[in-house]
Amino acid sequence: MQHISDSMVDALVSPADAQQALREAFGQFGAGAAAMQERVRTEAGGIKLSTLGAVIPGQGVAGAKVYTTIAGRFSFVILLFSTEDGQAIASFDAGAITRLRTAACSVIAAQHLARPDARCMALYGAGTQGRAHAVQMSKAFALARIQLCTQTPAPDLAAQLSEACGVPVRVCGAQEALEGADIVVTASRATTPLFRGERLPSGCFVAAIGSSLPHTRELDDAALARAAVVAVEWRPQALREAGDLVLAGEGVLAPEKIVELADLVTGKVPGRRAAHDIAIYKSVGVGLEDIALAGLAWRRFAQR
Repeated sequence: MQHISDSMVDALVSPADAQQALREAFGQFGAGAAAMQERVRTEAGGIKLSTLGAVIPGQGVAGAKVYTTIAGRFSFVILLFSTEDGQAIASFDAGAITRLRTAACSVIAAQHLARPDARCMALYGAGTQGRAHAVQMSKAFALARIQLCTQTPAPDLAAQLSEACGVPVRVCGAQEALEGADIVVTASRATTPLFRGERLPSGCFVAAIGSSLPHTRELDDAALARAAVVAVEWRPQALREAGDLVLAGEGVLAPEKIVELADLVTGKVPGRRAAHDIAIYKSVGVGLEDIALAGLAWRRFAQR
């Protein structure tokens, strides 16, 4: 059985490749031709083991992602099987896949829910996911600037991110970052809301991707109440894991506001309806994403 490292995944799969594979996977899921396993967490002594997975016959693969969380640090591995003969075909380190798939899904959601003329992005958090989102969003939209809010900015952080994205980056405070923002990405480790939802600019798109725990949130009730639509990857998992939704006050988030990413991809529900609408995408990460990208990386490796 072949093992595929993170560096191999980066060489085999571009962000554009990832976005296309995920569109196809969510399209198949929306058509009932793929299935997912919800995340299961097991914990003892402060050590957490999590598993999630998917079966995607249209891409020829099934598999599971397994990872540990110790002191807030993650270690990922994916095991991939063929849906033709059921044999295990590859294992993956999966750090690169996790980074790629999360930002790629935010881009897919943004392409349906953000204004196509978006020029300014507010970014909360400059860790692995924050940087990945900045790079992928700057290539998907003609951004003119990125306004970055981070708790511990390195002296050269803005310059490094600007070079990676080809867009001017300015470090600023939490409220200032929202000024004029068309796209807002929250990729933090915050456990309470990052800003007051009343401050979100009219017409903006928000990708909240920093938390997948039911007791933490990056967005407050005001942000949810102002949203015309809240997109999630998969309703059962989002309503169990996403603290932004779980902790919402009674009556804040009408059930009919919540739509699944697969329904946007397949056109079952419309995307942005009005220029002034605020749209939110709340991600927790689902097994379909990991297995779709592992399958793509495996096919590219086999071709080479």
